[in-house]
Amino acid sequence: MSQLDDPKLLMRSIIQRIATGPELSKSITLDEARAGMRAILDNTVDPVQAGIFLIALRMKRETDDEMKGVLDAIREATGQVVAAVDEVVDIADPYDGYNRCLPAAPFLLPLLAECGVASISHGAHAVGPKFGITHRHIFEAAGVPVDLSPVEAADRLADPELGWSYVDQQAFCAPLHNLVDLRSTIVKRQVITTTEVLARPIHGRKHTHLITGYVHKPYPRIYAMLARHAGFDSALLIRGVEGGVIPSLRQTGACFSYQHHAEEQAFEIDPPALGIEQTVRAVPLPEDLPQTTRPGDEIAVAVDVIATAHAAAEAGLAALAGAKGPTYDSLVLGGALILWHLGRERSLTVAADRLRDVLDSGRAARRVR
Repeated sequence: MSQLDDPKLLMRSIIQRIATGPELSKSITLDEARAGMRAILDNTVDPVQAGIFLIALRMKRETDDEMKGVLDAIREATGQVVAAVDEVVDIADPYDGYNRCLPAAPFLLPLLAECGVASISHGAHAVGPKFGITHRHIFEAAGVPVDLSPVEAADRLADPELGWSYVDQQAFCAPLHNLVDLRSTIVKRQVITTTEVLARPIHGRKHTHLITGYVHKPYPRIYAMLARHAGFDSALLIRGVEGGVIPSLRQTGACFSYQHHAEEQAFEIDPPALGIEQTVRAVPLPEDLPQTTRPGDEIAVAVDVIATAHAAAEAGLAALAGAKGPTYDSLVLGGALILWHLGRERSLTVAADRLRDVLDSGRAARRVR
């Protein structure tokens, strides 16, 4: 029996190498990272050792092979479905959500569907380190089903009256969702935070495209590398507000993309060039929203999740019905990037004009159900 076949022996060996301080720690192979993460997902190693594995990788800085191995383990544990559509756009917003603005990104999905683009979003109820407002919270507030199986979610993509869906991590990868408490105990961001958005639970028959956001400069290269490894035909990586997929509404934003598994290329997006003139970076939180506190959380103000989700749902539905404002402009900006990236429009400005026509018609609002 090789060491890779004995989870306890393997984890002991891994920890001895990766948790030896800043100068003596050694990296592990892709196969070892995959097997170690799979042992954690299968609950065959001690939770203390699981926590050491994750935080030691973080402290020594994960290598590309270590991140690929962790992603491979997650994808092996993920229930994957091929939808009855040729192309699927996978919108991967941060699982830990938002707490400084009202998220508009969930409403990109019905808007894209009205433009003939099938898309999914995925997430969870509450994940650290931010424990912010997630797609699940907002869709639930808007009356959208959030507990579908991957098969049920994929079926919605092929429905001409819908064309989009949400699938929860608990449904497509329960072993990963079971680690939420462990991740909360660790407090700091781990490699799971980076890799879980690339689980790819629903594929297109021909192509699947990743749309995700980032904040810090090293991540475009990392996400592009992992997206190619996971088999995404293309990827669009947007420096978005709070790490989401919608860039700032008032300043030039940085983006990266690749097509057909090629190397990623950088470009910029300028909101005023698309007819967007806003004084705010993102949809502001209403002033009358209640706030809560979390013991020991000194990083960010904690907004009331339910109240904020309902406010975001109300703003999103109003924008889909043609109401002008920051949410409307957020959907135009984010949607234009996606349509142009997919080659559905010849320029960002043409894509933005098309999206305004759809929003002003109110047609996309009928897809929210």
